[in-house]
Amino acid sequence: MPPSLLPVFIKLANRPCLVVGAGTVAASKIAALLESDALITVVAPTANPEIKQLAAEGKLRWLPREFHPHDLGGIFLAIAATSDAAVNRAVFLESQSRSILCNSVDDPPHCDFYFSAVVRRGDLQIAISTSGESPAVAQRFRQEIEECLDDRIADWLQLVGDARREIMAKHPPSEERKRLLHLLAYSEFCEAVNCQAPALRPASSTRHLHLPESHPGVHAQNVGVKK
Repeated sequence: MPPSLLPVFIKLANRPCLVVGAGTVAASKIAALLESDALITVVAPTANPEIKQLAAEGKLRWLPREFHPHDLGGIFLAIAATSDAAVNRAVFLESQSRSILCNSVDDPPHCDFYFSAVVRRGDLQIAISTSGESPAVAQRFRQEIEECLDDRIADWLQLVGDARREIMAKHPPSEERKRLLHLLAYSEFCEAVNCQAPALRPASSTRHLHLPESHPGVHAQNVGVKK
């Protein structure tokens, strides 16, 4: 049985990433890298109109030629997304020789990592992986989770984050702080658009988090789950 994967979220902002290939599949991977603010270099003799436009806008650098091993110099992460399996394998093997993480699209044996299906609600991200067994299954579960999560959970999470920072600043490490943070995680979900969620704010005088059973604009329900 293969070892389990380590599920992590990697910060790619301002880190150089290489994509070899510039077709439809490569475009989907480039979109994910752009969301992460990565510094993207694309190597491919030709590119689809979408990638050409991104290059023209300065959102990535496109080198219109074949892949060369020196393209991996200084690269943090690589993606092989051409229609030629031999080229993809060459990119992967060269990346391994340089200790660079590489994903060879649709070729699980030649992948150091897999792209997951992701559900996003603001700062909330839920990533789903099948370890390359069936990306379609991962997409199925992504869609099902998308349908269950309320869009407003992003605003609620921002309020929770503000309250958490206040708790961390005012309470030293202790069972009390741990208790408050757990209470906060199960706090009620704001329904009103302009809800300021005072129920999420800890009271410094009592050192207890106020989570009233009823409050204007607050609805007691499983947080962010659509009924």
